[in-house]
Amino acid sequence: MRRGDDWRGAPLVEVRDIRKIFPVTRGPLGRVVGRVPAVDGVTFDVYRGETLGLVGESGCGKSTTGRIVLRLVEPTSGEVRFDGMDVLSLDPARLRALRRRAQIVFQDPFGSLNPRMTAGAALDEVLRVHGLVDGRGEREARVGELLALVGLSPKLALGYPHEFSGGQRQRIGIARALAVEPEFIVCDEPVSSLDVSVQAQVVNLLDDLQSRLGLTYLFIAHDLALVRHVSDRVAVMYLGRIVELAMAAELYRGPLHPYTRALLSAIPRLGRRGGAIRDRILLRGELPVYAEAPAGCPFYARCPHPEKDEECARIVPDLAEKTPGHLAACIKVSGGGPLETGRPAPDSPRSGT
Repeated sequence: MRRGDDWRGAPLVEVRDIRKIFPVTRGPLGRVVGRVPAVDGVTFDVYRGETLGLVGESGCGKSTTGRIVLRLVEPTSGEVRFDGMDVLSLDPARLRALRRRAQIVFQDPFGSLNPRMTAGAALDEVLRVHGLVDGRGEREARVGELLALVGLSPKLALGYPHEFSGGQRQRIGIARALAVEPEFIVCDEPVSSLDVSVQAQVVNLLDDLQSRLGLTYLFIAHDLALVRHVSDRVAVMYLGRIVELAMAAELYRGPLHPYTRALLSAIPRLGRRGGAIRDRILLRGELPVYAEAPAGCPFYARCPHPEKDEECARIVPDLAEKTPGHLAACIKVSGGGPLETGRPAPDSPRSGT
């Protein structure tokens, strides 16, 4: 959203080697029978004014990562810094102060709003809790300003969530996040539950708000085509780990990791005669559950890379810089190039043949 701007400098958000392991319980007493590493050693930075897209399949750990950044979920280990502050060591008072600087827009706009509160009451509550505006009259005026800021009529302050469309509810969720005048917002799949016709409107709103208010976004999504248009840089997640990170234009022009190549090959691209420009790279098998992840590269079982060997099965690849500013977690990748026509994975038929 700020492509071409020189926003590099000290990062606003620094995430270092975060892990989150959820216990697996069984029986009426909740006996722990296993552990699931939902996030496994994730590291990245988010710079002021940029949009970092975090993309991957459902269940890859991207939403958990976003919530750890805001400390809505406590990590098992790792480090998160916001503007130099150690987020994971903040006491309740300082954590509450952080909430004014860092907010979240949730995926489900209906589930994130209290059905018993009007839109105005939901926004008024934020203003009262944080002591941002004195007096009922001033708060009502501020509520009207927030609704207008996200493209809604102030008259809608009297409406309840069930009376609004999905797009209107999400705009109210965005207004609630903006009520505390934050610097950083985690957008957790903010348009995935909306109609396609409404998605563009909400994305354009977020873009406009970033330009007007100087916001920084961590934009979480599974739609690669959408992430391409909203992000300055893109991080691709697979099975709890980041497998590729680069500038958006560079990643889409020359993806390095086999998983990213497969994902991008699935984006429909029509030629002049209506045929697909690229064949789809078909991945063999299903996304493994965390408990059954391979000991080496987590993508090993599904990887279509022609040079895959036993070394891949036993080595967990680090996220390393392969070309300037372009990182990938694959020991068989050294440099980039345009995405070539895909070949099906072994023992996997082409779609439509």
